[in-house]
Amino acid sequence: MPSSPDTAHLSLAELSHLLQRIFLGHGTSPAVAQVLADNCARAERDGSHSHGVFRIAGYLSSLASGWVDGQALPVVEDVASGFVRVDAANGFAQPALAAARALLVEKARSAGIAVLAIRNSHHFAALWPDVEPFAEEGLVALSVVNSMTCVVPHGAQRPLFGTNPIAFAAPREGGDPIVFDLATSAIAHGDVQIAARKGELLAPGMGVDSLGQPTCEPKAILNGGALLPFGGHKGSALSMMVELLAAALTGGNFSFEFDWSQHPGAQTPWTGQLVIVIDPSKSGGNSFAQRSAELVRQMHAVGLERLPGDRRYRTRAKSLAAGIPLPTAELAKLRELVI
Repeated sequence: MPSSPDTAHLSLAELSHLLQRIFLGHGTSPAVAQVLADNCARAERDGSHSHGVFRIAGYLSSLASGWVDGQALPVVEDVASGFVRVDAANGFAQPALAAARALLVEKARSAGIAVLAIRNSHHFAALWPDVEPFAEEGLVALSVVNSMTCVVPHGAQRPLFGTNPIAFAAPREGGDPIVFDLATSAIAHGDVQIAARKGELLAPGMGVDSLGQPTCEPKAILNGGALLPFGGHKGSALSMMVELLAAALTGGNFSFEFDWSQHPGAQTPWTGQLVIVIDPSKSGGNSFAQRSAELVRQMHAVGLERLPGDRRYRTRAKSLAAGIPLPTAELAKLRELVI
């Protein structure tokens, strides 16, 4: 791969293999290491830096603290014609999704729609990788996950909700799937951490400090402050919806229900995740993928230049052609983590 003195370029396979070795050396099972490494590597490949290599330190810190079980075996429960439950057994959510995926797709294709309720799980990654593969198979997918308390509900005085993202994916004829992944907070928590690390200020309206006063300083948000919901009461209502779907409906913890104070270093929220998968072929009429493509054509026709996910797809194409760029110093730090 081409490189410069300050930047290395790795293939997806090379980066994933390196991350697998790191996870294995820090206590995960081979299956968990593979899923987590693939997830982080794909995020880095697509330019989602706040959920790529940046997350490795947090994963390892949580594993070292004993807060999360890196050897957990998820228990899949077939409970109804269109409903699957998974107890992640205090492990990560992605291996739980992987364990139930085949059954979920089978049920969605049979019943037209299926729900996957994951509880007792830790989700510390981007959410779009969970839904995009379904769209690549011609299915529509929606997923929500709650996190740790760090967002003040609109009109409240103290934080209660998590960043509580929502991800959606739909197939499109003649093009990449339509995919978006958005936090219901004004900014993702990982982006605040990256801004703090770089010494950058945030835009107004992102968060408050420990006294509840508006601030653009990311460290003030991270050190006793809190995030705000996007769109005021609208984002706050969506965040509440995510708490209900990802925690109350699945049997997982609300964002405020777990206590990691006895596990110094813990960073992964212990909550729940809901995934809804729909087979659009059951709807009849014109092909859903054709209709998706028509909607995109009309959006472009009225002047929209960039769709959700377009930048990610462009970055992916560059990474596939030239390799995933990583600062050589960051790559050296990763290699030092291999045990």
